[in-house]
Amino acid sequence: MENYTVKNIAITAWAEEDRPREKLLIKGKHNLSDAELLGILLGSGSREQSAVGLAQDILRSTGNDLNELGKRSIADYIKFKGIGPAKAITIAAALELGRRRQLTNIKDRPKITCSRDSYNLIAPLLMDLPHEEFWILLLNRANKIIDRKQVSLGGTTGTVVDAKVVFKKAIEGQAVYLILAHNHPSGNVFPSPQDLELTKKLVAAGHILTIKILDHLIIGDNRYYSFADEGKIG
Repeated sequence: MENYTVKNIAITAWAEEDRPREKLLIKGKHNLSDAELLGILLGSGSREQSAVGLAQDILRSTGNDLNELGKRSIADYIKFKGIGPAKAITIAAALELGRRRQLTNIKDRPKITCSRDSYNLIAPLLMDLPHEEFWILLLNRANKIIDRKQVSLGGTTGTVVDAKVVFKKAIEGQAVYLILAHNHPSGNVFPSPQDLELTKKLVAAGHILTIKILDHLIIGDNRYYSFADEGKIG
């Protein structure tokens, strides 16, 4: 449906099987486009365009990137004609539910076997943020996840990390291994000199406390940098 313009055609004038709600009931949710799903959340468009047309405009503004959509604020949504606070809040709430759904598998205590496993567990928490946060993954002796803990929250260019806080959380969680993770809101995942120095400092502290740091991930837009993969974990 996103291959043609629907802006000026009321949804009620479409064939029933093409209306987003009816299409979901008849064909299933997996057969709807991103614009159709977003159109259902909107419920209605404006006098000039349908809900799906409005959804297409919103998605086009993000380059049809749902991760970018997740970074938008309520104020960003309201800039579109036909979007008020209620609709903007509905979009934000739906995207947040989707993000949280990706976190539920922590209950299964998955085993970490590579950097991609770590990324999949921590990225939903960090990739859409407009500011930096530093987190740790706590692992047991079998390399299974015990928990995820936030260590610090900062601004757009950095966050302060206290080694005492990192290892206090690790000891309280009875972790044997740790994986460090933080995001770069700019999307650039290459480590800064400060990132390199912090990692070196925490690895050294871990040796003293016999809590080994297995990796440090820097999360960007749909990508990451792994210190372990790059041979930068001592």
